[in-house]
Amino acid sequence: MTSPDTAETRIAVVTGAAGSIGKAVATRLARAGTHVVLADVDLDGAMAAAAAMSELGLKATAMTMDVGNAESVAQFFRELDTRLGRCDVIVNNAGIASLIPFEELPLERWQRFLDVNVTGPFAITQHAVKRMKQRRWGRIINIASTSGIRAGTLRTGYGTSKAALIGLTRQMAVELAVHGITANAVAPGPIETPLARNHSPAAREAYLRQVPMKRYGSPEEVASAVAYFASEEAAYVTGQTLAVDGGFVVAGMLEA
Repeated sequence: MTSPDTAETRIAVVTGAAGSIGKAVATRLARAGTHVVLADVDLDGAMAAAAAMSELGLKATAMTMDVGNAESVAQFFRELDTRLGRCDVIVNNAGIASLIPFEELPLERWQRFLDVNVTGPFAITQHAVKRMKQRRWGRIINIASTSGIRAGTLRTGYGTSKAALIGLTRQMAVELAVHGITANAVAPGPIETPLARNHSPAAREAYLRQVPMKRYGSPEEVASAVAYFASEEAAYVTGQTLAVDGGFVVAGMLEA
């Protein structure tokens, strides 16, 4: 993906890029011609993913970032300026999740959900927007969750943080549109990842019972939604949340 006004390749930053969804997103964006920066607290994992992409002839760079640490975020963008000089697309994919009963959720764990899943994307996007405004073009894609749309048991911290991320996306969309910057969210439902493979048989059966398509999605299907929001084709789309969930969010009664 090159800028319409220059011959320069656009730069996309994907956080949490060492994970399965992050790697799929990074690969999909790179196949569209973007130079992708794989940012992760797990630098070794990000480097391995970037190396695999480079072997395919794709443009990829690995860098370290702890999205829950403001100084780490600031240092990342200082280094990005030195190494690549721009930021056109930001995909806030990094996040944390765990299942804890409401009355047992410690305050410090609640705060950690907010720090990583909401404050992290907020701070990262503030840095990115300063660079996007220089070219009056930018794409912000936040990876939310269907847990931010539909409440679920044991998901007070996770679900609330993802609902806040969806609200933050709308606020970004309204305030940044005048600068040629769009902000949208992708809300995955049950996706086949290493974490999902730890779902209990009861949890998996419950999902499959409530998902009209009767299957889990793939990281690549999430990546396709991200690629759309990052594209020129989505230039007039902002403030939206797209559920990639096999119909989970909209489903009511599925059994007569």
